[in-house]
Amino acid sequence: MAKTLETHSPTGAAENSNTRQHRMPFGAELRQDGNVCFRLWAPAAKEVDVSLTFDKSHGTNTSGNQTSTSIPMDAEPDGWFSVTTNGANVGTQYRFCINGDKHVPDPASRFQPEDVHGPSEVINPCDFYWHDSTWRGRPWEEAIIYELHVGTFTPEGTFAGVQQKLDYLVDLGVTAIELMPVADFPGARNWGYDGTYLFAPENHYGRPEDLKALIDAAHARGLMVFLDVVYNHFGPEGNFLHLYSPQFFKPRCHTPWGAAINFDGKHSYWVRQFFIHNALFWLDEYHFDGLRLDAVHALVDDSKLDILTELADCVYNTFGEQRHIHLMLENDNNASHYLTRDERHYPKKYVAQWNDDIHHAIHVLLTKEENNYYQDYTDDPMQYLGRCLAEGFAYQGERSAYRGNTPRGESSAHLPATAFVSFLQNHDQVGNRAFGDRINSLISPEQYRAALVLLLLAPSPPLLFMAQEWGSFQPFPFFCDFERGLTRKVIAGRNSQFKKQSIKKAIPNPADVDTFLQAVINWQDCNQPQHNQWLELHRELLKLRKSEVIPRLKSMKGNQKAFNRLSHNALSASWFLGDGSELVVVANLGDEAITKVDLPCKPVLYATHNEKTRQTCDNRLSPWSVVWYLDKKLQAFG
Repeated sequence: MAKTLETHSPTGAAENSNTRQHRMPFGAELRQDGNVCFRLWAPAAKEVDVSLTFDKSHGTNTSGNQTSTSIPMDAEPDGWFSVTTNGANVGTQYRFCINGDKHVPDPASRFQPEDVHGPSEVINPCDFYWHDSTWRGRPWEEAIIYELHVGTFTPEGTFAGVQQKLDYLVDLGVTAIELMPVADFPGARNWGYDGTYLFAPENHYGRPEDLKALIDAAHARGLMVFLDVVYNHFGPEGNFLHLYSPQFFKPRCHTPWGAAINFDGKHSYWVRQFFIHNALFWLDEYHFDGLRLDAVHALVDDSKLDILTELADCVYNTFGEQRHIHLMLENDNNASHYLTRDERHYPKKYVAQWNDDIHHAIHVLLTKEENNYYQDYTDDPMQYLGRCLAEGFAYQGERSAYRGNTPRGESSAHLPATAFVSFLQNHDQVGNRAFGDRINSLISPEQYRAALVLLLLAPSPPLLFMAQEWGSFQPFPFFCDFERGLTRKVIAGRNSQFKKQSIKKAIPNPADVDTFLQAVINWQDCNQPQHNQWLELHRELLKLRKSEVIPRLKSMKGNQKAFNRLSHNALSASWFLGDGSELVVVANLGDEAITKVDLPCKPVLYATHNEKTRQTCDNRLSPWSVVWYLDKKLQAFG
């Protein structure tokens, strides 16, 4: 088979605007004539059969009424095996038999009904009828992101459970939900970053049509849906690629979570296509509005055209300007060249990066913590915060003590503030703590309010972590459900990690069901008076963001560098927005009031404290106070 991608066009010719199927060279595909084509890239295998299991009516499997058959697959050039048969249909379960011995699931399986060790299932994507044919997404400037974990967001822990909360999220004021990874993982409980079958939605969350129904319903309400994807490693359990396709991995090269993916070595072409097609698959067949690529700093790729660039090019070449598609990065390297804009101020590759720097700086200001990566911000957290507000990254090539005194980052001042996603909490910054405690359990209400007001009205798109909007104190600890031997290693690793931090108390066992249950959101809490006030604050701020800030963000430029220190714990920052308006913030993030401060004589947009400050110029800043000003040069638009 020639080394060319079979198609980059979204949806095949057989579909209309209400059905979608991404065509790819991997996996099982139901053809228009009713046959099923099975394809596997197995360059280390001598022979491959496909073993089929189905009920006698070729429908969904039923116990005691099954038949099985094995069909030899034809060997093709470049390590491929394929067969097209009328002996399979929708609902048929199948495995590949390698060299007449080992039976394995399909690495490009669209569904794993019995988890990562079970058979794959033939799915007809066109069986789902979409209702969002007119949906084109939303511009990036409108993004207000709500990150959630499907398994803990509702008591049901399913896609259908999330769907039931969509009206609540619309009322809250967010414009996008971001799902933590849903690729099928081992066991019933996992954060999702140990996914093994990257094309198959997690079976404990629901079937493919349940995820599609969630996205369809979100679009009907004007909500974008983003997906977190993991391309730096495969999960440690249920991955059989080493058996028949070791070319997927780089020998003697590892990430912190497993063997590194072979993106630049011999035989890497089809490896790259596997991941590129995965991105296209979620955006096309499931109609996601964007992807967040997890921990791309762990990708090992010395190609002239690296995988991040090629993937972004393929996505934008495929969808063009048909829809708003947003690609985001988590990148500890602070590599700003992936975020560059063109002359129209549109992103060339990736629209934004999760900005850990701004989180770390404000976290140190609020908590005074110095462990782990926080040590890089302890000398002057206010300076780092100001630089983040004005320029994006705090580290733009400076040496990082936490990373062995090595340089970190690239210059980012030329980028607009919209290229950086800011947050006070997310799954990592809560869940990677020993006990999964949220920041509002570590600080005072005054501090929490100041931080929220600062981040939710700033030009950078904000991200909320589920239940932060009502000030939930529920932890989000790390949890998993691996086989026993792997679980022991995970527990030992976490104990070793936190022992270095001098944590004496026993940390939660990630394999214990009770650890998982701690994280399941208690929706009764948001109705309590002490929580409802935070919910109303979030609603108020997001409503103000929508009406006054978002309409002015389009075509916002970089190279502004406008922030000033007012005292050790106070600063001001300003931005010229895309319509020429000036947005200014003045913040005192300390325990002492500051007097004789020259505050702007501009219209006040929002203030945390007294009504006088909301209306007029003043020269005093109360402790933990934030004041936003908006000097409108043009009328709001959009």
